Amino acid sequence: MDYSEVGLRTRFSAEFVLGHRDGRHILFRDGDVVYEGDRIVYVGQGYSGPVDEWFRLGRSLITPGLIDLDALADIDHLLIDSWSSPERSAGLQWSEDYFDTRRADVFSPEQRQLVRKYALVQLALHGITTYMPIAAETHSAWAESFDELVGMSESSASIGLRSYLGPSYRAGVHVVRRDGRRDVAFDEELGRVGLADAVRFLDYADELADPLVTGVLLPCRIETMTEELLRETAQTAHSRGAIVRLHCLQQLQERELIEERYGMTPLELLEKTGLLRERLLIPHGIFVDRNPEVFGEDRGDLRTLAEAGVSIIHCPLTSFRYGKALNSFAAFRDAGINLSLGTDSFPPDLIRGMDAGVHLAKIVDGRFDAAPAEHYFEAATLGGARALGRSDLGRLEVGAQADLVAFSLDDIRDGVLDDPIRTLLLNGSARQATHSVVAGRVVMRDGEIPGVDLRELKDQAQRLFGQMRSAYSERDVERRPADELFPPAFSAGE
Repeated sequence: MDYSEVGLRTRFSAEFVLGHRDGRHILFRDGDVVYEGDRIVYVGQGYSGPVDEWFRLGRSLITPGLIDLDALADIDHLLIDSWSSPERSAGLQWSEDYFDTRRADVFSPEQRQLVRKYALVQLALHGITTYMPIAAETHSAWAESFDELVGMSESSASIGLRSYLGPSYRAGVHVVRRDGRRDVAFDEELGRVGLADAVRFLDYADELADPLVTGVLLPCRIETMTEELLRETAQTAHSRGAIVRLHCLQQLQERELIEERYGMTPLELLEKTGLLRERLLIPHGIFVDRNPEVFGEDRGDLRTLAEAGVSIIHCPLTSFRYGKALNSFAAFRDAGINLSLGTDSFPPDLIRGMDAGVHLAKIVDGRFDAAPAEHYFEAATLGGARALGRSDLGRLEVGAQADLVAFSLDDIRDGVLDDPIRTLLLNGSARQATHSVVAGRVVMRDGEIPGVDLRELKDQAQRLFGQMRSAYSERDVERRPADELFPPAFSAGE
């Protein structure tokens, strides 16, 4: 039953509840969270009022719903593309010939929606209640369409997640030239069409008037945008009051391409086009001046980001898997930059991501307390809420949205229990999520998503993954078969 619609009162009780008071998270032992409709009416201990349903979760940790602002909305590709040798890595991008003559969609529209449903169910199963999606355009003829995002909004609403949506758009794509050189090839008209679709979706979301669907602008990577498209995005965002998320400061090649094309750094290009302002969300933020591959010293980039009010979407697990690290979590935080989190890979597990981030920070800064678990958990909740301009998200307190997730801590494999936050990050994963609630609606109950056949969805996704994997050969500059591009860890036995 959707209690948010009928205004019934629901109580969640657990050994640990991460509440909120006076601007900070606090931990209640043997705590309760009570909500009525879509709002929390009580957080604390020993609730004694009447309720319509009571979830007694025992040795569990109840936290605010996790906010994933770079959420994988696709079939997993990192599984196959994060292991490539230099000889095979060119096969993971479009060839110039494919761009010029053979661009095509790998999936039908119906299959694409199935991919979306699979990804959204994965988010829900991992305790994410609010998300902003990212999908690889590698297996699309170009980028995302208006119709595709309408379908995704419908799938999201059926599951019950809180979404920040818009079709991604770009004017260029990474290619391997015929001479083997890496570059970006442009189709500026498709960029303009993409922005028009994005504006159309803003109108659609406004007319839909669903509190769980918010339209946002999601241009692709900065090096795949023209200066014109960046400027028009900034003007649209300003006139509509829309959030913009733009992948930027992500790779050294990005910086080199921008400097070669415009004679300025990516941050300078953002400022020139009017995008460097509050409500800009930048995933990754790795290649700033502090990075050893850039200058290895602070020359003002962090101050520039902080003064503009930009939020960084830190994706520690993805960075780790591609051999990179934020430099550094503590430095960004100390500079006053709002840090939020994203998964940007499979599994969409922010718990594993936070754990990876905590330990990467130790290496980067050379001290055990460089980025304590509580700072990462704040980024996954309060930081995401600040990035979205939502003071009613990311916290469990009276008047906030009834968005919560419960993680079981009762398995012997979790080890002994010390602080529940640190124990969950160090010993656990988001697979321990058992229940979640969004706007008062129970989205996950006892590890299941009501109305979703998980086994059937798993089988469907496996078939689609095989289809996606095989399609790399068509785009590869050498047209190598998928088994050569993605060889197994060990050869098959006879």
